[in-house]
Amino acid sequence: MLGGRSDTAAPAAIELRGISKAFGAVQANRDISLSVPRGTIHGIIGENGAGKSTLMSILYGFYKPDAGQILVGGQPISISDSQTAIRAGIGMVFQHFKLVQNFTVLENIILGVEDGALLRPSLSKARGVLKQLAAEYQLNVDPDEVVENLSVGHQQRVEILKALYRQADILILDEPTGVLTPAEADHLFRILKGLRDEGKTIILITHKLREIMEITDNVSVMRRGEMVASVRTAETSPEQLAELMVGRKVLLSVDKQPARPQAPVLEVRGLTMVDIDGVERLRGIDLDIRAGEILGIAGVSGNGQTQLLEILGGYPEKGAKVSGDVQLNGAPLPLSGRGCDAGQRRRDGVGHIPEDRQVEGLIMDFTAWENVAFGWHDAPEFNKGWLMDNDAIRRDAQAKMERFDVRPRDCHLAARNFSGGNQQKIVVAREIERNPDLLLIGQPTRGVDIGAIEFIHKQIVALRDAGKAILLVSVELDEILALSDRVAVMFDGRIMGERLPGQTTTGELGLLMAGITDTQNTPAEAGIPPETTHDMPEGRA
Repeated sequence: MLGGRSDTAAPAAIELRGISKAFGAVQANRDISLSVPRGTIHGIIGENGAGKSTLMSILYGFYKPDAGQILVGGQPISISDSQTAIRAGIGMVFQHFKLVQNFTVLENIILGVEDGALLRPSLSKARGVLKQLAAEYQLNVDPDEVVENLSVGHQQRVEILKALYRQADILILDEPTGVLTPAEADHLFRILKGLRDEGKTIILITHKLREIMEITDNVSVMRRGEMVASVRTAETSPEQLAELMVGRKVLLSVDKQPARPQAPVLEVRGLTMVDIDGVERLRGIDLDIRAGEILGIAGVSGNGQTQLLEILGGYPEKGAKVSGDVQLNGAPLPLSGRGCDAGQRRRDGVGHIPEDRQVEGLIMDFTAWENVAFGWHDAPEFNKGWLMDNDAIRRDAQAKMERFDVRPRDCHLAARNFSGGNQQKIVVAREIERNPDLLLIGQPTRGVDIGAIEFIHKQIVALRDAGKAILLVSVELDEILALSDRVAVMFDGRIMGERLPGQTTTGELGLLMAGITDTQNTPAEAGIPPETTHDMPEGRA
C-alpha cells in the first residue's frame, strides 16, 4: 500500500478491487484497483475521458460497477446510491456545483438531511455546526446569504460544508480549481491540508500537475480506463506524470516564433456598455489587434472580459446599452440592432470560442455532428438545394474529430456524453477550421487535460502564424503570458495597461489586475516581442 501521513498498518480509507464499468461499447473503467491511506490527500490524474470521474461516480453511488469490490475502512460495502455513500462517510464536491441558487447557504446545507417536517430546528442546528466548522477549517461563509450572490470560491466552500455537515470522513473533489482564481485556489489548498491534518481523507481529481505536486501525498494515474501507476508524489515529477497520463513525452511549454504583425484587423475605440441594471460593465475600451498576433486580456473574472467577448461576438446582453466604434478590416461592426448578431459576425469573418462551452458553445443534447455544423449549417457544402445534406455534415464532423483527436471518435454521440476537454475540442475544431480573420477565445483550456492543452495551444499559435488576429481571454495568467504577443490588463471594465510578455512579471500584472497602476511603467509600445518560451499555465503543468 502507498504510504502517507497516516499509519499504513491501519485499513485503507478506501480500497477498490478490480472495478470495471462499460457504457455500451465504451469501456470507461477496466479492472481498476486502488488503495487510499486514511488521513492523506490522494490525487487521481489522467486525460479527459480516462475514466476518473466515472470511477469516483461509482464510489459515490451514481453508477453501479459491472465487476469489482469496494472496501471502506477495510469493510466490503455495496454502494447502491449516494445516500449509501453518505452513510459510509463519503462526500463529493462536483466540478459543476449541486446548489439551489435561490436558497440560502443554510437551506442548501440541510437540503435532503432535514430532521423533520419543521425546518426551524434543522436550520438552528445547522447554524451551530457551520459556525464550528468555519472556525475549525477556515470555511467562513455567511449562512444567511443567498447562494447566487456568492462568488464561485464561496459556493465551493458551501459544497465542502455540505459534505462535512453530513459527517464525511472521505471527501472527493472533482476538478475543484477549474473555476477558481489563484487566490481562491490557494485558500482551498489550505482548507484541504487542514482537513487532512484533522484525519480526513481527500481524493483530488485534477488535470493540473502543479497542484498534484503541491498538495498531494500520493498520486494515481489513469489512461484510457486503466490504472497505469500509483506513486508517492515526492518520488515523481511533472514530466514523469505527464508522460504516464498521455503515453508519450509532452511538451510542458509553449514554444513559438516571434509574431509578424501585419495590418490591423480589429480596432476598438471608446467601447462602453451599461447593463440592464444600470451597471457600467465596460468603460471606454480602446484596443487594436493586427493580423498575425495574439492579444491576451488578463484579469480576474468579472471585470468586463465576458461582456467584451459577447459584444464583439455579436450577442450583447439583452437590454444593455452599448456605444463606441468597432471596425473589422476597416469596416464598422454594428454594436446593436440590425446586423449585430452572431450569424452575421461569422459571415464577417469572426470566430468565437466562448468562455462557457456548455452554455454558449454547444447544445448538450444534440450530437457531435450537429454541434460541429452550428453556425455553418447554411454553408453550400452542407446543402442540396433546399435540403441540408446531413451525410456531408457527418463526414465533415468525423474528419474534424480525427484531426482534433476528439475521443470517443463517434460523431453520433450527444455532446453531453463527451468529457469536458473533448467538448472543448469540438468547439475549437468548429471555430478554427473555418479560418476566421479574427478569433475570439474565452478560457480556451478551462477543465482541459495536459495533452489537450498542448494540442489547443499549438492550434492557436498555428492560426496566428497563418496571419489571423486572435483575442485571448484567460484567468490563467501564465497561459496569457505563454501565448500572447501583447498583454492588456482589465480591471473594473477598463484597460489598466498594456505590456509585452518578455518585459513584464506576474507581480506587475497582478498589481494591474487589482487596479493598481505604476506611473513609472508606461504601457508597452505595440511591437514584436522578443522570442520567448513560457511555461505552461500555473497549476496546469
